[in-house]
Amino acid sequence: MLIRIVRMTFREEAVEAFLENFEGNKEKIRNFSGCSHLELWKDENSKNIFMTFSHWESEEALNQYRDSELFKTVWSFTKTLFAEKPVAFSSKKIQELP
Repeated sequence: MLIRIVRMTFREEAVEAFLENFEGNKEKIRNFSGCSHLELWKDENSKNIFMTFSHWESEEALNQYRDSELFKTVWSFTKTLFAEKPVAFSSKKIQELP
């Protein structure tokens, strides 16, 4: 399993547009082949910083999503709303303590 986190800083006036777009596409993203989990996080101290947290079967599954029309549509809209360049990284879980 691949864990993907994308940290996005939006222009303050663009936050509502981002949230509406996410709301309209979250089920499609979550149900995309290879995606088993999707969360949207908000920074505790900044009202315009959000993170997506997702689980993918593999890097290949993530890349299939990134090559899809769904991603191209969602991302082309989302990137127009940024105040800063997004930061994304992929990780694999090593340990989890209950």
